[in-house]
Amino acid sequence: MTLEFFFDCSSPWTYLAFEGVQPIAERHGVAIDWRPILVGGVFNTVNREVYSARANPNPRRAAYTRKDLMDWARLYDLKIGWPEVFPVNSVKAMRGALVALDAGRLVPYARAVFQRYWGELADISQPQIIADIARATGFDADDFLRRIDEPAIRERLRRNTDELIERGGYGTPTMFVNGSDMYFGNDRLVLVDAALSRA
Repeated sequence: MTLEFFFDCSSPWTYLAFEGVQPIAERHGVAIDWRPILVGGVFNTVNREVYSARANPNPRRAAYTRKDLMDWARLYDLKIGWPEVFPVNSVKAMRGALVALDAGRLVPYARAVFQRYWGELADISQPQIIADIARATGFDADDFLRRIDEPAIRERLRRNTDELIERGGYGTPTMFVNGSDMYFGNDRLVLVDAALSRA
């Protein structure tokens, strides 16, 4: 069995799925293949409708979406607010996720990014915030900031993003069970669980 998790920390729904998918994977004895992406690149290529919806939100839907998010946050026991900087440029944070992945510290690093942005409402586009997160998760901050600008890291993030698009994805979080069975969104975790049970 394989379980891939394509994600960008700039989405609150992805924060929920990030926390929710881990116990599911553990219960089924499958390792999560964490795949950091840049969701803005996905939107620009295959889902530009997101921008028009943000520019002209439906008031009823927007009000319900906020309620829905708070209901999910309560269920997961997570603190989720609404950052002043939204949408945020998450490129440094997501390059950092690749550095953390290489070091075997993806989960604590990504959790810290989610918490700083959605819990503490910090601007994760700022190098100092990324440096603080890196330091808190066991990295040398200066070395970490240097590594996230390496061409190889930039290219890997681009490749992950392009791969998700090529495989039919259009946002974050997107999960694949056994390569081709795609699921999008936090509310599809129950289906991911069922798919892993069948596999």
